[in-house]
Amino acid sequence: MSGSNPLSVAVLAYDRLCAFEFGIATELFGLPRPEFEQWYDFSICGLETGLLSSLGGLKILPDRGLEGLRKADRIIIPGWRDLNERPPEGLLYDLRVAHARGAELLSFCSGAFVLAATGLLNGRRATTHWRYGERFKKLFPKVSFVPDVLYIDEGGLATAAGSASAIDLSLHVIRRDFGSGIANAVARRLVVQPHREGGQAQFIEQPLRTEENKLSSVLDWAREHLQRDIGVDEMADLAAMSRRTFDRQFRQSTGVSPKQWLINQRVAAGKELLETTSHSVEEIATRVGFGTAMTLRHHFRGQVGVSPTRYRQSFSRSLPV
Repeated sequence: MSGSNPLSVAVLAYDRLCAFEFGIATELFGLPRPEFEQWYDFSICGLETGLLSSLGGLKILPDRGLEGLRKADRIIIPGWRDLNERPPEGLLYDLRVAHARGAELLSFCSGAFVLAATGLLNGRRATTHWRYGERFKKLFPKVSFVPDVLYIDEGGLATAAGSASAIDLSLHVIRRDFGSGIANAVARRLVVQPHREGGQAQFIEQPLRTEENKLSSVLDWAREHLQRDIGVDEMADLAAMSRRTFDRQFRQSTGVSPKQWLINQRVAAGKELLETTSHSVEEIATRVGFGTAMTLRHHFRGQVGVSPTRYRQSFSRSLPV
């Protein structure tokens, strides 16, 4: 975004505001970050006028009313106060108009009910908190509900699952705006992973107990040795588990198989090298453990949707392409 005007981000505020989701929007997009060039132009737009209440006795004074949505490049809907209450038609109209002129709309957690009420998600995929899944499907049968993801980006319309998944979606769009280096720096400041594996299923069932630390150390080891030909049997041995137990525990913890996790990690490492180095695609393939440029291109296109070269052209921060 260097050399252009900063993106304007407007977060919707309303009486009985979902405080945690609102806080995430403010922390990720509104907190001044002078170490980064041209951070976001952030504003709070109130559904109602005056001081708005929130859980815990917090009071929010918006910068402006719904008219602030009309010029924003990105609009965030941080949850919704009551799933039994249909959002006001004026709000839904403003969101439709904003999207028609090119604004990106993001919803956090129950905010998906507001976004779906606009009709903009009809025929598209969307997600929300797993507790609300059945209700969401009944209310919005034309929307393709996806339960086992942390977020979905449909291009101009994005939905995050549970409350903390708003962080995952926010880091995703920051990465898209500024590249992985800045997104990773923001994640470190938040003390969270830049990208979490798996979906909501890992949070519905009981978490791992005694095996958790063993598995975590194996994941750390694998990330440090991606250039090697890592076998799942080797990972199971390091975890002191049978292959069957390891496969089961791994999927419960991450939401994906060990082989798919390794592919995901290698693609992520490839992204960072494409953004931050001038290494050839062949060299990057070797460094991240894919072995050949052909294999890297296959998995990269499958996950990212573009070739490594095209990705570098779009996201390299300062290196010639």
